Amino acid sequence: MHANSRILYELYAAPLIKPGMKVLEIGPDKLPTTLQDISQKPGIEWHVLGLDEYPVPYAILAKSEYEYPIADETYDVVVAANVLEHVRRPWVWMRELARVVRKGGLVMTVNPVSWPYHEAPIDCWRAFPEGMQALFDEVGLITVVNRCEAHEPIRSKNDTPGRSITAYGWKHQLMDRMLGLIGYPQERSHDIVSVGRRPDA
Repeated sequence: MHANSRILYELYAAPLIKPGMKVLEIGPDKLPTTLQDISQKPGIEWHVLGLDEYPVPYAILAKSEYEYPIADETYDVVVAANVLEHVRRPWVWMRELARVVRKGGLVMTVNPVSWPYHEAPIDCWRAFPEGMQALFDEVGLITVVNRCEAHEPIRSKNDTPGRSITAYGWKHQLMDRMLGLIGYPQERSHDIVSVGRRPDA
């Protein structure tokens, strides 16, 4: 997970995860996951779900991104970071996230806005706040957080939306710094963090 996504999750989503909650993370980046490391609080039960098998007992294997082998209202929180852009039909996917979260529970997503095409194995979408609001409305989630921001350090007067500098190797980073000194535009990641609450009734 790149720096700006992590910062947005730390600022707006992680504080909403409380001790003792049961959390499902869709499409983990590693094990234990970056979001899990950030969200460490006493008694959190953290499960992961993906289309690939993971060598841990708390992992769930799904045959499809639209159908999970999970009962309705199982989790207090469902989180997915840098996943939505790789889902062909996010409106169907969001319905499944909302289905497995309990009434009063939270669905949290962090997604890139300014990143160029990156297949894994496909890359379909960039969603702005209005797009995330439309997805939440479609599945009946009440918006708690919906912010598109850039929090990585400003490296020049001519920053431009793009990738995180951490996405590149050291040679590119060095060249980027040198070009920045003469005013060449520097890429800075813009991402969106969205949190929706499933209504109590």
